[in-house]
Amino acid sequence: MSTVTPERPEADLQRVELLIGGMTCASCANRVERKLNKLDGVAATVNYATEKAEVHYPDALGTDDLVAAVQAAGYRAELPPPPPSSADEPADPVPDRAEIHVQDLKQRVVVCALLAVPVVVLSMVPALQFTYWQWICLTLTAPVVVWGAWPIHRAAATTLRHGSASMDTLVSLGTLAALAWSLYALLLGTAGTPGMTHPFSLTASGMDGSGQIYLEVAAGVTLFILLGRYAEARSKRRAGAALRALMELGAKDVSVLDGNDREERVPVDRLAVGDRFVVRPGEKVATDGVVVSGTSALDVSMLTGESVPVEVGEGSPVTGGCVNAGGRLVVRATRIGADTRLARMAQRVEQAQNGKAAVQRLADRVSGVFVPIVIVIAAGTLGFWLGSGAPAAQAFTAAVAVLIIACPCALGLATPTALLVGTGRGAQLGILIKGPEVLESTKAIDTVVLDKTGTITRGELSLVSVHTGYGQDETEALRIAGAVENGSEHPVGRAIAAAARERTGEDLPGVAQFENRPGLGVAGIVSELREAGPVTDPVEPVPTAAREDTVVTHAVLVGRPALLAEHDVEIPEGLRAAQAEAEEAGHTAVVVAWDGHARAVLAVADTVKETSAEAIRGLRDLGLTPVLLTGDNAAVARTVAAEVGIDPGPDTVIAEVLPEDKVAAVERLQAQGRVVAMVGDGVNDAAALATADLGLSMGTGTDVAIEAGDLTLVRGDLRAAVDAIRLSRRTLAVIRGNLFWAFAYNVAALPLAAAGLLNPMIAGAAMAFSSVFVVTNSLRLRRFRSTVG
Repeated sequence: MSTVTPERPEADLQRVELLIGGMTCASCANRVERKLNKLDGVAATVNYATEKAEVHYPDALGTDDLVAAVQAAGYRAELPPPPPSSADEPADPVPDRAEIHVQDLKQRVVVCALLAVPVVVLSMVPALQFTYWQWICLTLTAPVVVWGAWPIHRAAATTLRHGSASMDTLVSLGTLAALAWSLYALLLGTAGTPGMTHPFSLTASGMDGSGQIYLEVAAGVTLFILLGRYAEARSKRRAGAALRALMELGAKDVSVLDGNDREERVPVDRLAVGDRFVVRPGEKVATDGVVVSGTSALDVSMLTGESVPVEVGEGSPVTGGCVNAGGRLVVRATRIGADTRLARMAQRVEQAQNGKAAVQRLADRVSGVFVPIVIVIAAGTLGFWLGSGAPAAQAFTAAVAVLIIACPCALGLATPTALLVGTGRGAQLGILIKGPEVLESTKAIDTVVLDKTGTITRGELSLVSVHTGYGQDETEALRIAGAVENGSEHPVGRAIAAAARERTGEDLPGVAQFENRPGLGVAGIVSELREAGPVTDPVEPVPTAAREDTVVTHAVLVGRPALLAEHDVEIPEGLRAAQAEAEEAGHTAVVVAWDGHARAVLAVADTVKETSAEAIRGLRDLGLTPVLLTGDNAAVARTVAAEVGIDPGPDTVIAEVLPEDKVAAVERLQAQGRVVAMVGDGVNDAAALATADLGLSMGTGTDVAIEAGDLTLVRGDLRAAVDAIRLSRRTLAVIRGNLFWAFAYNVAALPLAAAGLLNPMIAGAAMAFSSVFVVTNSLRLRRFRSTVG
């Protein structure tokens, strides 16, 4: 997107979002932005990636004035389609212009490849040149240059009409000049003679060039540039997916209660502030509100990324998009539409994307100076030779040689081929790179911010430890607790039940009279078959008489100390100490009691991935400072940081951060002069991922986080972040090397071409050689090796 930053808009300005069409590079966004900001009182920001302009304008202007200004710059502009007037009247479907553009480029690439490849092969291999081969090449090349390159010619004409130039200008002039000279040589020169062969000579000649054709130059350049444009368009198409995925988290319809408590199922758009609505188990909360009645546990992982559900009851605030994991709730709506937390998060993601200046591609940067200079040199060459009395054909040959030697075939390959090989190798290693602008960010980063849940940790609860009272067997305590928790849907209960099944290796005992106490725990009667033999109760160690096999029942309580207190069950000092120790370590402590006595304390937590510590060491080896950022409490954060090797200081462990504050935390680090990379996997990480100088999203996380990141780590292994940064830096180095040599070949030959010592065929050969070098250099990325064994 554009790097021009407009002044902060005044509060009383109107705001509108324009859809911009016709932009082909970041310099186009600059031109549109400058044109809009020249209007009195207007503050505009143009996002090249999303092809949108956010404009703040005074009442004295109208949207028609803004559209006219964009059109005056040579681009298209229109207002977004209006929302439907009611939920029952959906908006007319609007064609996806970005997808249409991608498909158009794909069609052009396929057709041009089928036509251009035979032309290049025939032109460069004399042994294959049959009688009238040159006319076949002309037939194949004409549609490539005229139809295939039409978007390039149109963009070049637009920039020239407004007094500027771009890479489109040079590509258009070069391909058209090559085609025009080939037509001249075929129709008026000697190149059309039957049986003519195209010699592949590297020696300079004083001939006038009327026997030479350059159809392979025109067709090859067009194909390579279109390939690069297609890859870029596909990357841009994915840029807006984060916002779409975020808004899809919301509920589509809701059960609203009327004055008589009767339910009516209506689209969520009909909700108004103050309406009461029902949220059943498994349903999404329709909008932000306050619980009027009912108790439950809400799964907030899709919004916060945290694994432990939040217990809610009467008076508790709830957020739209969360999933009800327990009982029936009645909620009163407090915020709707654009005011909801989900909508504000979507807006924050969009603002963060607008505020993160995308680095222009290196070729575009240099072309701002290179293109006009080449055009001036070509025109000067033509004028010099004509003025010196040379034949017109010789003068034109020298001028064409200048354009062709400077025609950016290798420049068009420099970035796409390195990206193609680099991203292909990355995909094999579980790393997805979204575009060339991402690579430049990896070179400068010095700090990497790591989300805890799902990034450093597994993102799901598991049993950490079992502390038992005097004489109590751990396996028995876990088996009985797991039997009761087996009937619970709470993640803590599921973790205990899973651990019980795994450790005992057998089915859990049956449970009767199961009771779920929201916010406290569970209770039930556990029945198990007791084999004959002496039995000893560890709490009342009095041997009982031998008995026949019989069914033994236990009244079991599993949950918080408050649940045991309700049943007058005291917790021994040793178990209280174990509970305090577990909670101090940031674990969830669950007390187990049966038959009126507390027997054990189970500690449950989100455990650290085995590879996280190794990944942190790898990040340090790259010269990066790891920072832990989490919404969990400070005790949990410090414990996790110590386990993986992150310094526990206040600057490197940032805990108890609300989702919307993660962006502020990243911005704070940037304000300190740090260049920040962010690794996360939750919806709450999406805005921070977009705000950071480099966003790395875990592929095991939410779609929103994946789409908001610049790099996606498919494996869900934090060590992939180390590989991602290494691969990105290596790919960037190859791109820079490609661009240097692409320019070096062309620029070194420019004086020879201008002096008439280099005919266009030699120019085409030099350009082809530079292209081969660029491709070969890019292929070295295939040898990149992962740090993961």
